[in-house]
Amino acid sequence: MSESRRSANGAARPHRIAVLALPGVPAFELGIPSRVFGSAEDAEGRPLYDIAVCTADGAPVPSDAGFTVQPAAGPEALAAADTVIIPPTHAMPELARGGPLPPEVTTAIAGIRPGTRLVSICSGSYVLAAAGLLDGRPATTHWNLAPEFRRAFPGVKVDEEVLFVDDGEVLTSAGGAAGVDLCLHLIRRDHGAAVANRTARLCVVPPWRDGGQAQYIDRPVPDPTVAGTTATRAWALEHLGEPLSLAQLAEHARMSLRSFTRRFRDEVGMTPVQWLTAQRLELAKQLLETTDLPIDLVAHRAGFGSANSLRAHMRTTFGVSPAAYRRAFSANARV
Repeated sequence: MSESRRSANGAARPHRIAVLALPGVPAFELGIPSRVFGSAEDAEGRPLYDIAVCTADGAPVPSDAGFTVQPAAGPEALAAADTVIIPPTHAMPELARGGPLPPEVTTAIAGIRPGTRLVSICSGSYVLAAAGLLDGRPATTHWNLAPEFRRAFPGVKVDEEVLFVDDGEVLTSAGGAAGVDLCLHLIRRDHGAAVANRTARLCVVPPWRDGGQAQYIDRPVPDPTVAGTTATRAWALEHLGEPLSLAQLAEHARMSLRSFTRRFRDEVGMTPVQWLTAQRLELAKQLLETTDLPIDLVAHRAGFGSANSLRAHMRTTFGVSPAAYRRAFSANARV
């Protein structure tokens, strides 16, 4: 849940987001934060976020689409922000070689308050890395840039198979549309599943996507005569509360265990067991947020079998217990 912030008169104020537009910014990625966060509202229809596009020195910058971005603010917006989002730039090739940021960008980033949440979209991760803000941290970027990124910033723990990485106060996303996934994830983290799902519907996008960007990496095109796993995944989602085995999934897909596992990983970017656990965790989180079911019943309905199993998986994956998660995301549910 996002930290409660108050205006001078004591009223709750929207969470402040500054989007740093750098020269050569792609139009699509620049627009993602305004579109997604700008669609998030509370139950009374009040905006939950205040989004400002700014530049490092307050001057207009060229986009990569032939138009100029006229910012609403300069670096002072970064200093006042609760969250700073950095879209990509196509005008700083030196970053690909681990080169330094322009002085005005370095100065602007240095003015960000400690504790401010930092977010990059696609190759905006280069800017965070060049500023030393990803050293020793897990991060992601577009899969096609991962080898180059590793060479340029060896101190960053790059994972090119995920759509985004949430490392607490620093979050990074993969290419383009993964920025939408990350923004929705932040809304969910700040305000819960109901608000995130409503925002996703307004933006006409899925509230959560299966797998990671491994499914988008260039690979040989599979034989079109080979059956896929889509129907089996849909079937599994309808039976999450049951003790599904890998053998049952393979049998449903009418494949051998070996063929099913290989095909599943090619299509989804993770193993069937990893995917099934992720789906069950998502269902458990929704039940914790939207119902007052006892923890053991939530565990049963989500397919974990026992409250102890659910607790172990949630602590491993999210670092919190089911009860703590419910307290954070559900205002009136009983434990």
